[in-house]
Amino acid sequence: MEDTRVLHTLKEYFGYDSFRPLQKKIIDSVFAGKDNLVIMPTGGGKSICYQLPAILLPEITLVISPLIALMKDQVDGLTANGIPAAFLNSSQTESQQQEIFKKIDSKELKLLYVAPESLQFVDRFMTDGKISLIAVDEAHCISSWGHDFRPAYTQLGYLKNRFPTTPMIALTATADKATREDICRQLNIPTAKKHIASFDRKNLSLDVRAGIKRFEQITNFVKTRKKESGIIYCLSRKNTEEIAEKLQRKGFEAEAYHAGLPAEKRIEIQDNFINDHSKIICATIAFGMGIDKSNIRWVIHYNMPKNLEGYYQEIGRAGRDGLPSDTLLFHSYADVVQLQKFASNSGNEEVQLAKLDRMKQYSEALSCRRKILLSYFGELKQEDCGNCDICKNPPQFFNGTVIAQKALSCIFRLKENEPITLVIDVLRGSQNEAVFSKNYQQIKTFGIGKDISWHHWQQYIIQLINLGYVEIAFHRGNNLQLTSMAKNVLFEGEKVQLAEVPDRKKLKRREENIVEENSSDNSLFEKLRQLRLKIAREEEIPAYLIFNDATLKEMEKSRPMTDDEFLQINGVGRQKMQDYGYEFIKEIIAFSKAKRTNKKRKKSNTYKATLNLLNEGLSLEEIAQKRELAITTIYSHLAKLYAENEAVDPLKYISKADFKAIEKAKAELKNPEGLKVYFEHFEGAIDYGSIRLALTVLEKQEAEV
Repeated sequence: MEDTRVLHTLKEYFGYDSFRPLQKKIIDSVFAGKDNLVIMPTGGGKSICYQLPAILLPEITLVISPLIALMKDQVDGLTANGIPAAFLNSSQTESQQQEIFKKIDSKELKLLYVAPESLQFVDRFMTDGKISLIAVDEAHCISSWGHDFRPAYTQLGYLKNRFPTTPMIALTATADKATREDICRQLNIPTAKKHIASFDRKNLSLDVRAGIKRFEQITNFVKTRKKESGIIYCLSRKNTEEIAEKLQRKGFEAEAYHAGLPAEKRIEIQDNFINDHSKIICATIAFGMGIDKSNIRWVIHYNMPKNLEGYYQEIGRAGRDGLPSDTLLFHSYADVVQLQKFASNSGNEEVQLAKLDRMKQYSEALSCRRKILLSYFGELKQEDCGNCDICKNPPQFFNGTVIAQKALSCIFRLKENEPITLVIDVLRGSQNEAVFSKNYQQIKTFGIGKDISWHHWQQYIIQLINLGYVEIAFHRGNNLQLTSMAKNVLFEGEKVQLAEVPDRKKLKRREENIVEENSSDNSLFEKLRQLRLKIAREEEIPAYLIFNDATLKEMEKSRPMTDDEFLQINGVGRQKMQDYGYEFIKEIIAFSKAKRTNKKRKKSNTYKATLNLLNEGLSLEEIAQKRELAITTIYSHLAKLYAENEAVDPLKYISKADFKAIEKAKAELKNPEGLKVYFEHFEGAIDYGSIRLALTVLEKQEAEV
């Protein structure tokens, strides 16, 4: 097909001047008569890959789609674009169906959407040559390895046998390696060209929290986003109604959506949301498939999803316009128990339980969450994303190369034939039947990790999976397999950074503290966050490299006002104190003054102690020695006392030459923020204490003018 004609069709019917990545390649393959498997994330433009060829191909295109609502949305969209399309399903009257059959006979239609259960209705019209293309949408539904298995899809294999010369295109937003292979096998398209788009949605922030005081956390989350649209996904219909009602009572525009509502009511709620009449939808996973609302700014999972495919598909409904959007996932042990019950009632219990376990591992991960998601879908990334809660608040890391080598070597020597539990047993030299029955006590890696606890080994191997060195073969008994990246660690000297496994009790306490977050625009945390953002932009570095959120929260709680106090904050080292301490302390002092917050704080007595010693005639060095504090801390006390109009004379402690030099630098450098700029300007010739003191005097003089 000529490129100019294809581009003209794209512009004419869909309004785009150019294709997104992969679209043109897929469309060319369809025109070449080849079978295709398309794995493309939500919002990536899958539909155009078969809708555009359908316009230009001579006969009708048959589209297999799982949901009536999804078919209706697609057909409405095509019709609005001037493309003749219809859908056929069991909910229609006989006269409605006859009308569609007439259009098929007269070749008036370009696309016909059919549910797999309704294929018999069009069977008499389908002969080889009358169909130009067969598209199987939501193709993961055919696979028992997939996250949304639908038995009716398994009959679709006959289509290729009946129409061997008709190209077939199978499309899905989410499918792991095992599911991709199964789709092609069951559809009888083993030689299908695989097109796998990047799963990296950089604009989505990823945040995971323990399911403690969830509604309180949700309220704090949405009250700063009142003008934005969002979805809250729940496991039960009851939860959707309860949360929607609670939000309404707090003044939010929220509605509940689930399959138990009348069809008219569901349509009304969906339309209200799409058209921005309501901002928040509290829904079961029945909501969202096929919705093309591009400005959903956030997605919250009130409960943990049953697998990573579903989770990825649901968060993918946020930020389809490419603008920054937030996702928040709550997880709890109760969710896991509930989902295990669901899995036990499914037709493929073992696979569903393994995928649920992988979802749980993601929720409890200590490494970049985006890397975990991408590696799950076979996309391996070396760099952390900087836009998830782990990257923004990283744990303590250590050189875990030897641990990684032991684990990877053990998996290799077990011939990639065992699941995580047995791999750990072999590493720890366990004397049990599972090990002895296969003579694994004979292999070289038996017992090489006996010094590490079972729980720690489990966490380290999960990290290796999350980092992309190992993958779980769900279709091979959940065995651990090495990825292409593993050889870099085993044979090429690549180093591996592993996160320290936190103490479980401490972790629980830390997660409970999350609910104390104050999202008010006027909170000290927000002031410090804005200051951090300003510095980050000036220095062109990620904000979390300055201080992470946990450090800012501790500053908010402790309100340090001296160098010594500032150094006690977790995440503040000497260099960061020198580089950023002046500005952050200044912000904290200003906030405390404005709010008149507890001026007689216990810690503020430290200034009075310094003042008393000054009045006794002691030098700054003598005070520092007597109080066992750093000299820079005493300088900061002096500056604070002077700023608060105590009877002290800072100029007694700075040479005239130094004061004049600092005054001149302040004018020349045009009031730079931070002591570091001055310190570097003087190449270390004037100490931080003198700089701080001189600037305090100059700022007060300016204020009095």
